[in-house]
Amino acid sequence: MRLIFAGTPEVAVPALNAIEASGHDLLAVVTRPDARVGRGRKTSRSPVAAWADDRNVEVLTPAKPREPEFLDRLRELAPDCVPVVAYGALVPTSALEIPAHGWVNLHFSLLPAWRGAAPVQHAVWHGDEITGACVFQLEKGLDTGPVYGSVTEPIGPSDTAGDLLGRLADSGAGLLVTVLDAIGAGAARAVPQPEDGISLAPKITVEDAQVRWSEPAFAVDRKIRAVTPAPGAWTLRDGQRVKLGPVRPDPDGPALAPGEVAVARGSVHVGTATMPVRLGEVQPPGKKPMPADAWLRGNPFSAGERFQ
Repeated sequence: MRLIFAGTPEVAVPALNAIEASGHDLLAVVTRPDARVGRGRKTSRSPVAAWADDRNVEVLTPAKPREPEFLDRLRELAPDCVPVVAYGALVPTSALEIPAHGWVNLHFSLLPAWRGAAPVQHAVWHGDEITGACVFQLEKGLDTGPVYGSVTEPIGPSDTAGDLLGRLADSGAGLLVTVLDAIGAGAARAVPQPEDGISLAPKITVEDAQVRWSEPAFAVDRKIRAVTPAPGAWTLRDGQRVKLGPVRPDPDGPALAPGEVAVARGSVHVGTATMPVRLGEVQPPGKKPMPADAWLRGNPFSAGERFQ
């Protein structure tokens, strides 16, 4: 089939690689416009745009996919289908109707669970044991379209959102090509999503990622893993944010009040509402990540001091 691919971040690249290796014809990619990033605010291409640049594939970067110029170019290219992975913009009906087989989206959950922008993060945060990826027909509603197929993936007790998303990006890429093959052969069948089991996965903000030491250890552990690597967990010390890597609940650790810190034999524990957790890496303001005990050797806590 003649395809145009829509996607933006690094997690979309495995699907692009799989499409490149398939028998389909990639006409162009659609991605978000170049953005200013970092302290220097340098203009940066999206990973999908960079991938296409390296292969001399046409790159379309509409500010909004309802722009007349973009819709006209889409009609000129006349794709049979538009596969989507984490594009990052709402696609209007006027664009959805142009390809003969519409737009098909690779989503990193088992729909109708975790519809929205952050399905993997919410699956980790809420303690799901199994998640997956599915390919569905994009329509006007939020991740509501019928599903062509899915793959499952267990969530391990130490998995971060980044770990899990990496595995799903790889397995989902194969699923996407399988679905595209079936659509091209006229053998695909999309099944409507069930009306029960719906859950929503809105974007997780930096404010959401603050650790609440008054919560049980299992909740602290899940939240930190869910927001690793982005937006990144953090806590406060003396009013300054300290970023935290994954922790480990420790039933044999010292008895501590929520937020209270104890250092012993190279380990750093912080109290929660239940058992303490053992810190891994921390990143103080303006510094690189480092082991928690190394940081505290140069920045010891005074008696009774706590993370906030």
